Amino acid sequence: MSKGLKTALGLLLTGIMLFPVYWMINVSLTRDQDMRKSPPDLFPSHVTLEGYRAVVDQQLPYLGTSLVIGLGTVALTVALAAPAGYALAKLRPRGGGIMSFVLLAAQMIPGIIMAMGFYAIYLQLGLLQTVPGLIVADSTLAVPFAVLIFTAFMSGIPGELLQAARTDGAGPLRTFWSIVLPMSRNAVVTVSLFAFLWSWSDFIFASTLAGGGAHEPITLGIYHYIGNNNQQWNAIMATAVVASLPAAVILVLAQRYVAAGVTAGAVKD
Repeated sequence: MSKGLKTALGLLLTGIMLFPVYWMINVSLTRDQDMRKSPPDLFPSHVTLEGYRAVVDQQLPYLGTSLVIGLGTVALTVALAAPAGYALAKLRPRGGGIMSFVLLAAQMIPGIIMAMGFYAIYLQLGLLQTVPGLIVADSTLAVPFAVLIFTAFMSGIPGELLQAARTDGAGPLRTFWSIVLPMSRNAVVTVSLFAFLWSWSDFIFASTLAGGGAHEPITLGIYHYIGNNNQQWNAIMATAVVASLPAAVILVLAQRYVAAGVTAGAVKD
């Protein structure tokens, strides 16, 4: 296959994958009455910002809640997963292999099953429709993946460096905090990004554990525009565009750290 044909094929596939993003932006600028056209316009004939006005007027509290939940999920995930990854990679506790298998198996549990379990527990604890409850629930999705990432990355840290720290009198906790964690910056960024994206886009936990409460995330904010007799498509798509921006910006800024973090441990010396 020639280079030009490969380039053309790559552009075609890229265009196909990006078309839903374009259509989302197109619909966000289209008037409700123009959406009934058949076939629909590829470009909005009468541009409107009604959808974005609805975002500013109605969706900012949901965006703020999602931001708090996302940052809380990142903090809790890193706080739990980093020490666990260090223990599995360097301290080699008894049963570490079994623990790694359990972490893999945990990622295969359907989210709806976990959501129903959380609902029963939160009902007893009074954590339904609360931000801390959603943070804990979303962290359960991120922690198993995060522990595996940290374990793979920290396994590549030279043992001689840790031995030198022990010789200087540093204990396991001091070694982890002063040496291992700073060297694991790429893994921290990778784990933080995925934890934030999972919590930002979560709908199952949000609808099960926070639906109808005073603090709902943006995924439920979008859902409020959909009813039996009313679908405000330009507002829906405008909210989706605004909600996609933080994730897109973070992904662009952190992509080189993510590439290094995900591939860590793939090559052994």
